[in-house]
Amino acid sequence: MVVESAEILVKAGMEEQFEAGVRTAAPLFQRARGCTGMRLQRGVENPRAYRLLVDWNTVEDHMVHFRESDDFQEWRRLVGHCFDGAPVVTHFVAAVDGF
Repeated sequence: MVVESAEILVKAGMEEQFEAGVRTAAPLFQRARGCTGMRLQRGVENPRAYRLLVDWNTVEDHMVHFRESDDFQEWRRLVGHCFDGAPVVTHFVAAVDGF
């Protein structure tokens, strides 16, 4: 499994609209090839800062199959106007399992 981590800064005052857009977009991820889960975290120190974590079977499921789909365009339509700059996206694999 690969975890996509997208660090997203949202324009001031658009936090609720962004969160609503992510909820609306959840089915886009649920039906995406290789997607096994997603969650959104909000910053404590900076409530405009979010981290979207999406579980994929492979990087290609995210970067090719989802990113080149109409559903990705819909995702961007739903939330892209809330972004304060481009998201920073990286991928991770498990290194140490703990609790």
